[in-house]
Amino acid sequence: MSARKTILARIRDARTLAPPAPQQVPREYRTGRTMPDAERVDLLVDRLVDYKAHVHRCTAAELPDTVTRVLDEIGARRVGVPAGLDDSWLGGFPGEVVVDSSDVPAPRLSELDAVVTASTVTCAETGTIFLDGSADQGRRALTLVPDVHVCVVRVECVEVGVPEALARLVPHRPTTLISGPSATSDIELERVEGVHGPRNLHVVIVR
Repeated sequence: MSARKTILARIRDARTLAPPAPQQVPREYRTGRTMPDAERVDLLVDRLVDYKAHVHRCTAAELPDTVTRVLDEIGARRVGVPAGLDDSWLGGFPGEVVVDSSDVPAPRLSELDAVVTASTVTCAETGTIFLDGSADQGRRALTLVPDVHVCVVRVECVEVGVPEALARLVPHRPTTLISGPSATSDIELERVEGVHGPRNLHVVIVR
């Protein structure tokens, strides 16, 4: 018997075997952990800074001015936003605000100087921001193509750990996880930024 026939025979034999009984996977994760707001935010900021993200803190009333200041500091003149973003967040921005839609080809998004979005939940322990494609966060391409991402994180949406953060997500929604600016060290351990997404991440934490 040729090697080809031997392999095909083994495949046929394997397919005729009864499938194994389903196994129960233990889900004994640490859940329900809490931490005072100040400590939780300080932990998040420590992780974000370590990832080389830029962190800005403000109150809800200061949010529009803070977003405008950040965009002004980076010299942004053309900014993309998801369709459901609160208009007041860029009320003081003097440049052009482009509302994204699925009709815009992804390559055209590279013409934007920055993108501003909200977020769903954030994990303080890992410094990870979760986007779930909601109306105020937009499609995945919007936050991956432009070079600068300004992401607004509310303190009440910051959880201590990953299990707590995942519990607040809707499983069937498309989820993007952001842990600092896009970077890789795959080639000769040299850090290269902007490989799979924005090279610059600005996180505005609203208390």
